Amino acid sequence: MSSRADDVRKRMLRKKKERERMHKMSHGRFLSQEEEKHGFDRIPSYDFGPGEGGHPLFKKEVFLFKILASACLVLIVAIIFRSPSEKAETIQGYVKHTMEQEFQFAAVSDWYQEQFGKPLALLPAKNAGGESDQENASESTEYALPASGKILEDFGDNGQRITIETGKGAEVEAMNEGLVHFVGMKEGFGKTVIVQHADKSETWYGNLDGIDVNLYEYISKGTKVGTAMDSADGTKGSFYFAIKKGDDFIDPVQVIKFE
Repeated sequence: MSSRADDVRKRMLRKKKERERMHKMSHGRFLSQEEEKHGFDRIPSYDFGPGEGGHPLFKKEVFLFKILASACLVLIVAIIFRSPSEKAETIQGYVKHTMEQEFQFAAVSDWYQEQFGKPLALLPAKNAGGESDQENASESTEYALPASGKILEDFGDNGQRITIETGKGAEVEAMNEGLVHFVGMKEGFGKTVIVQHADKSETWYGNLDGIDVNLYEYISKGTKVGTAMDSADGTKGSFYFAIKKGDDFIDPVQVIKFE
């Protein structure tokens, strides 16, 4: 008797669940029909079950095509680099130059502002001085001194930088506006900040005790980039300063007048 009663309970429970499921389905169809009757579009549902598709914003075919195209591009470049022909060497040189060349964020921002009147939304805005300030800055060849002091080491001593002696804990400032595209340790420079400018030149500020700017921060002329390193006796400070155009360093004395 108990087993039969259990079977009856199970059948009743299954029928109850089936009725609830049918009620939900009919209620959903009723709402959809009512929306269409009153002029509303049917609201699409993106609740797909396993194997029923994906999100409408994600197209699997396009995604697979991009992966395949990327793999083909990598394979083609690999074949070119293994080829000994002269044409392949030309392409190899172009690929190496493209991969090694750093993207000129500041130059792109300056070009965009000249063409469209506003800086890129992804880059911090420049000072609100307007186009007249930029024109005056581009026409003038005077730059702000990184810090007041005297030159301890000339450019000819190492061919990359000069060493400037300052007071203890002196602030080191950006000589011109630009984008900070390196913050960290550089061989021969120590703790360094590199600022990229609109004319594609770079200014390097090395041997810093502290850094006050962030990577990819757009800074204005005279912004504090860091603090000069104290000397061994603790009475004075010093830092390294360099200007790089293209692949070559130039003598900062040619650009900036030091006292």
